[in-house]
Amino acid sequence: MTSIAASAPPIRDDLASAIERTLQRLSGPGTWWTAEQRLQIVAETRNALHCPLCRARKAALSPYSIDGSHASLGVLPEPVVDVIHRLRTDANRLTDAWYERALASGISDAQYVETVGIVATTTALDTFSRALGMPAMRLPPARAGEPGRRRPKGARKSIARVPTVSPQDMTAEDVNPYPEFGQVHIQQALSLVPEAVIEFFDLDTALYLKQDWIRDFSREFRSLTHAQLELVAARASIINGCFY
Repeated sequence: MTSIAASAPPIRDDLASAIERTLQRLSGPGTWWTAEQRLQIVAETRNALHCPLCRARKAALSPYSIDGSHASLGVLPEPVVDVIHRLRTDANRLTDAWYERALASGISDAQYVETVGIVATTTALDTFSRALGMPAMRLPPARAGEPGRRRPKGARKSIARVPTVSPQDMTAEDVNPYPEFGQVHIQQALSLVPEAVIEFFDLDTALYLKQDWIRDFSREFRSLTHAQLELVAARASIINGCFY
């Protein structure tokens, strides 16, 4: 694996900077996982693509009809491995019952949300690398420090199976991602761990568009037009079975 700085073709400066920030965030302590655990989640996310059990489940009419063990890296606990593999390989068929079983296995709802953010961010990075014909990017070594372990006081069940924090329920003590990245449901989805919103959408807006640019049709912000971007996004969503 290589870093973006070593062999990437020319890309926009803002995108290169966003990628470097993402690599640094992924290798640092999170809100609920340590830096080492976060790097292990990144590695397991990449490993999931080679898991025979995941391939068999993906091909099955129902993933719940196939029993077996994941071909994991053998570092993270099996319940965490299952969450990572299912998120990476078959996310569109996750159910409330599966989520409740994950919590019953000992994973907290906030750890689950942070894991979702890491898996999604890693997938975005690796898809970008693959599109450029590059190997997956190498992450920096784990940085010292402890997870913040702060749960927003305004978190509650409302729009999702996980608790979320609406913009009006953010407090002065919370890290608030909404002013910079927007506050529609896609941003609220990870808001039980506000830092995960920032981590994912700092990269997402560089790869795609800022929230207030999406419906600003008075100008084009990228080399691709709004229509071209949305055609690519819609096609990718169909292929991935994206409910959104």
